[in-house]
Amino acid sequence: MRITLSSSALSSRLGTLAKVINSKNSLPILDCFLFEVANQQLTITASDSENVMCTTMQLETADGEGKFAVNNHTILDAVKELPEQPLTLDVDTNTFSVKVIYQNGMYNFTAQNAEEYPIAQQMPETATSLTLPSNVLADNITRAIFATAQEELRPVMNGIYFDLTPDALAIVASDGHKLVRNKNFTVKTEAPTAFILPKKPATLLKNVLGKDESDVVIRFDERNAQISFGDTTLLCRLIEGRYPNYNSVIPQNNPYQLTIDRKTFIGALRRVLPFASESSQLVRLHIENGKVEVSSEDIDFATSAKEEVTCDYSGNSMNIGFKGPSLTEILNNLSSEEVTLQLADPSRPCLIVPVEQPENEDVLMLIMPMLLND
Repeated sequence: MRITLSSSALSSRLGTLAKVINSKNSLPILDCFLFEVANQQLTITASDSENVMCTTMQLETADGEGKFAVNNHTILDAVKELPEQPLTLDVDTNTFSVKVIYQNGMYNFTAQNAEEYPIAQQMPETATSLTLPSNVLADNITRAIFATAQEELRPVMNGIYFDLTPDALAIVASDGHKLVRNKNFTVKTEAPTAFILPKKPATLLKNVLGKDESDVVIRFDERNAQISFGDTTLLCRLIEGRYPNYNSVIPQNNPYQLTIDRKTFIGALRRVLPFASESSQLVRLHIENGKVEVSSEDIDFATSAKEEVTCDYSGNSMNIGFKGPSLTEILNNLSSEEVTLQLADPSRPCLIVPVEQPENEDVLMLIMPMLLND
């Protein structure tokens, strides 16, 4: 079997698929990419047994059909350093010897029999389907993934929750201290349904989805999801279990509104945070009309810092404490120039919303305050 294809196209596809493969696999064959040639097309698959990603590419020429498996490091290292040029793969499907012929040279190595490679299950016809633009899904995953937990006892918190309702699609993540809820009003369903996407496939999607408006189709049932975009498909196992009622923790009446320039606020937090206690990382906000004082201290090492930032606020003066890195992370994952902090009192959750919401979306982030020892 002999096939010809572009070296840079092959290299970029393999680079994307390699992110699926674990450094240690239960089955040795999962260290390999699966190559399948049929109908002038090459399909390449990578799997870690729970997530399977495959991509198809048109071949310039294809003489013969068949399949074989190649160690991911071998083929990645072989094509990574090549400039753009036609590559010819000459594969003996009996002995599995592979020749990669390029302009000034040739690689020789041995492939493996593809019969041992696990076959991914196909999604049933009854699966629920939803369609989102690629850039919207990528943005929503990027905004939410930092708020997922790493808990062994409550695995449902370790993924991103997709909650489809008759009003909107809500994409939610929370670790119990912070929460992100993105609502998209363009995607609705008559029958409410939901699934929890694990962190690994979510990270893969965040890294490979295009920043364009091409469609991403998600099909899912109780156990698995199939996400298709362009000529690539990702099949993944979902997290099973019931996600907590996130709406019940979002306060409905936080009367005090503080509007502040997001980048100025992040800058002040970054300058003050190194002087906070290493164990608590507590940053204190003293809020009064027109200004907020950001301060931190570490009594053990006799260090402290404070900085004043102007803001738009008219309400009761208030002292409230937050975990500095969590507050900075939330602000970094919003994109509008100004944000509004909606507050009630120093013991109740604070909502942070962008002043300018993305089109057809409603983004809300929540952070739990830390107790102050006044």
